[in-house]
Amino acid sequence: MEHIVVLTGAGMSAESGIATFRDSGGMWEQYRVEEVATPEGFARNPQLVLDFYNARRKAAFDAKPNKGHIGLAEMEKDYKISIITQNVDNLHERAGSTNVVHLHGELDKVRSTADPSLIYTLTPDNCEIRLGDKCEKGSQLRPHIVWFGEAVPMIEEAVDIVRTADILVVIGTSLNVYPAAGLLNYVKSGTPIFLIDPNEVKSYRDDIHFIKKGASEGVEELRRLLN
Repeated sequence: MEHIVVLTGAGMSAESGIATFRDSGGMWEQYRVEEVATPEGFARNPQLVLDFYNARRKAAFDAKPNKGHIGLAEMEKDYKISIITQNVDNLHERAGSTNVVHLHGELDKVRSTADPSLIYTLTPDNCEIRLGDKCEKGSQLRPHIVWFGEAVPMIEEAVDIVRTADILVVIGTSLNVYPAAGLLNYVKSGTPIFLIDPNEVKSYRDDIHFIKKGASEGVEELRRLLN
């Protein structure tokens, strides 16, 4: 069974109504990175950071998987599918995908500020964390998100997965965010690479098959091309 590795970014979930950060109108226009996505920002104003992620978490729980998410999940009937996502929502899992690696953390989880191994999963009915919410060791809970300046603990696992790809598919990412963008360097020589994005994506590679469509239509076209 062919192994298809799929690298997804913000464009994957945009059709589900999840706001992106880097596009015009995205969240970075409302908040500075340093305020809500760095350890220093959390230390300086934890209430702002908790409120920011509480709002994002609620929006993510309210969102529904789009046809792109569902299409990838359905492809597990015919292929071994591994998804490496830069997204922090759980729409891939909710669509039915069973092998998902989150590079930048998971929005529906929180963890101890003192012991990163203490991780807790929230539910739609209980999706907020507040100042004073602590783990069993007595330390404040924080979003289970990889902030700017923090290590990306899942990157080595992602590299190992990419090395085993028979086909690599990139969906909804500009390939400008490292270390995720560097994953293309680990694909075996001669491996077919498909990139699905409605926008122009500049790449140093000349072996990419571009599908200039959004996630839903792009995954549908990918499935036709692979059949």
